[in-house]
Amino acid sequence: MNILEKLKETAISVLPVMAIVLVLGIFVVHLDAVLLTRFVIGSFLLIAGLTIFLLGVDLGIQPLGERSGSELTKKRSLPLLLSVAFIIGFIVTAAEPDIQVFGDQVRRIFPMVNKTVITFVIAAGVGFFTMLGLFRAVLNFSLKLTFLISYTALFLIAIFAPNSFIGIAFDSGGATTGPMTVPFIMALGLGVSSARNDNKNSFGLTGVCSAGPIMAVLLYAIFLKFNGSLANSEAIGATGAAHSAISSGGFLYKVFSSFGGAIGAVLHESLLSISPLFAMFILFQIFLIKMTAHQVTRIVIGFIYAFVGLAIFLIGVNGGFSQAGAALGHALGAKAITGGKFWYAILIGTGLALGAIIVCAEPAVWVLSEQVERVSGGTIKRKMLLIFLSVGTAIAIGLSMLRAVSGFDLKIILIPGYVISIILMIFCPSLFTGIAFDSGGVASGPLTSTFVLSFTLGAAASGNSGDDSFGVIALVAMMPLIAIQIMGIIFKFKQGGKK
Repeated sequence: MNILEKLKETAISVLPVMAIVLVLGIFVVHLDAVLLTRFVIGSFLLIAGLTIFLLGVDLGIQPLGERSGSELTKKRSLPLLLSVAFIIGFIVTAAEPDIQVFGDQVRRIFPMVNKTVITFVIAAGVGFFTMLGLFRAVLNFSLKLTFLISYTALFLIAIFAPNSFIGIAFDSGGATTGPMTVPFIMALGLGVSSARNDNKNSFGLTGVCSAGPIMAVLLYAIFLKFNGSLANSEAIGATGAAHSAISSGGFLYKVFSSFGGAIGAVLHESLLSISPLFAMFILFQIFLIKMTAHQVTRIVIGFIYAFVGLAIFLIGVNGGFSQAGAALGHALGAKAITGGKFWYAILIGTGLALGAIIVCAEPAVWVLSEQVERVSGGTIKRKMLLIFLSVGTAIAIGLSMLRAVSGFDLKIILIPGYVISIILMIFCPSLFTGIAFDSGGVASGPLTSTFVLSFTLGAAASGNSGDDSFGVIALVAMMPLIAIQIMGIIFKFKQGGKK
């Protein structure tokens, strides 16, 4: 991979976000100069970290996943494949930093929820559906029918779940798709399909996995409901202050203290995120794949790059990038509530613009788009995929901004959205259906879960309860299902109606 070319691509994705925030922060809502300086530094760290991380994925994580999936399939032992799939799904999910953050956010609204329990519930859901997804691929069972059965079951279960947990459950499906989990699981699916010479089943495993935590959290919520644990619970108000506290001291100290304070936690999270995969690499090398010394060295270097890149990426996000998002969302939300329709339009318009741009900076989106172009032999262009994905994400975040300040029921959008997605499967080629459901998972990655969620939390904190912010990840995960399948239908007609 050409690192300079990758640096250019990631910079093009992030710089427009910087421009939007700086213009609004300086000329419209007048954010603090320290906060804006942190944001600029964080943005450049994000660009550097994303570039290094993607290099590591190409060198280590992706080849390991594909090789592991291929070798497991060649063993022709279905129990071995399925048991390893469950273990992989469980371990990498339980170690995801996004899940730890998500558990803390849930506890702020529902203090009776045990963070460790909900983490293991989500991890078990991912593990089970990873196993189910590979079982489907081995049996060559219809991907579309798998999605139809899974999401029909989800909405039937949701009927009995507490309404306050619907957004949390669907958000958990997006929160599991972190920067380490997605590349490995996607590569694992590609490895299994390549071993079976079945390109049409190359995609869809991440989409199947995303349904697992939703179902698991809904069942957990039903248990809490009938156990009486939710009976006396009341939602806690807005989640935290939108504006980060600016510490005392000189200007430079105020700017860099935020990044210094984030380093320790970020290094711990990055190490926690990458360690399970590296441990599996060692076990797979000993008992399964047995690569040459050159191949092992290449993968180890890839893991080092991925760790360093992820750490730099998260330091940038936590040190200044997401703080600016929260402050901007709070300021625009407050103006929308007090200033009328004009500021409503500004808030929603900002959400649309950020959604269209920020999804292109997600690490897993780059991995997916590269794999789609490679597997399709260049017939499915990365740029076209990114355009449709950006449009879908923009609409999702625009709707989230509207909901943050008005507080309408999330199910008004979720139910029709998934019904439309299921109907589109009838007309969409199977390959694009798999890509669409995978896209829903990768679009809701760490950048969306930090900057966009912070932006939404800030807007919600300006006038409504914090639980109105739950659902933004769910909407970001849902809209690509529609957008990419529409792309697939267009592609089908241009190819003369071929499946």
